[in-house]
Amino acid sequence: MPTAEAMTAEQLKKLIREVPDFPKKGILFYDITTLLKDKLGFAALIDRLSEHYLNQRIDLVLGMEARGFIFAPALAYRLGAGFVPVRKAGKLPAATVKFDYALEYGTNSLEMHKDAIKPGQRVLIVDDLLATGGTAEATAKLASSLGAEIAGLAFVVELDFLKGREKLRQYDVVSLLHYDK
Repeated sequence: MPTAEAMTAEQLKKLIREVPDFPKKGILFYDITTLLKDKLGFAALIDRLSEHYLNQRIDLVLGMEARGFIFAPALAYRLGAGFVPVRKAGKLPAATVKFDYALEYGTNSLEMHKDAIKPGQRVLIVDDLLATGGTAEATAKLASSLGAEIAGLAFVVELDFLKGREKLRQYDVVSLLHYDK
């Protein structure tokens, strides 16, 4: 059994369960819960995601609801930064800023507390999956509206065939595990 430090991306991929026809027929779902429960795999994942940012000043790590909440606090701890949740509308108790964005069929909204980011703070945006890039782009715009400097966007998994990275060209994007189908 390898140590967390020695685990490769391919070994991490083997810890992800592939579930065909979920959530609907024709979709292959990459279930990260099997990776999360593996203590060496989870440690390796956090270490690998943080490597790119260790020598940068990161003030805050933003995690998008819901699975971004798993990774962002661990990365914030590793980088010596604070954690800020980015939530669906109506979930935060104090004054918020809201960003509405388009989905393939309809719209969605994200919110953060108005006082979550001070102008000039460097933020890292984290989520489990980069698919079409819409949620990540909306989060970056929301953070920028509060004066944040976007240090980068980090993802556990990127579905390369959906070309979400193209929406995020202006940012430093790091994805640990890539799938092309």
